[in-house]
Amino acid sequence: MKKIYSLLIMTAFICSSVLAQEAEFPIVKGYGGIYEIENVVEQLEDGKQVKIIVELVSGNETPEEYSFWVNNIARLMNLHGIEGVSPANLDVKVIVHGPAVFDLLSHGNYFEKYRIPKNPNIAVLDALDEAGADIIICGQSLIMRDLGRNEIWEKTHVATSALTTITKNVADGYVLIKF
Repeated sequence: MKKIYSLLIMTAFICSSVLAQEAEFPIVKGYGGIYEIENVVEQLEDGKQVKIIVELVSGNETPEEYSFWVNNIARLMNLHGIEGVSPANLDVKVIVHGPAVFDLLSHGNYFEKYRIPKNPNIAVLDALDEAGADIIICGQSLIMRDLGRNEIWEKTHVATSALTTITKNVADGYVLIKF
């Protein structure tokens, strides 16, 4: 009985310390909260330049909330920050195509599509932009969905295609991550 009681107390202590931990936002402020992990086996080298291209193709399944996947880009950046990568050494590009293009709609066009007054992704996109991420949209996806540049978030860059953007950036040493 004492062993069970001791095990319960130890489990409660571990759970309470994990649950009490506050999310951190070292690079992208207010989004992509992450938690510090002690005694890790793999960690990035201090001062190393990190180049990542994120292929964002997964669209938001709940249009009244910001996209899990857009927020996950903030998590990606914050995870690198918690390991000591400075914003100056973190180069993140996001190439958006497929169903994810609708996450970049301007407020007015988001309302037209979903009948929701504001696109909740724009606040996350603004935070990503402020943290230095480049958001790029596939021009082919725009055309195939009959969207114009004036219908998407104004800070979006337009590329010829997602495929050529990925090819170029991987050839330039960027690590490819797909969401």
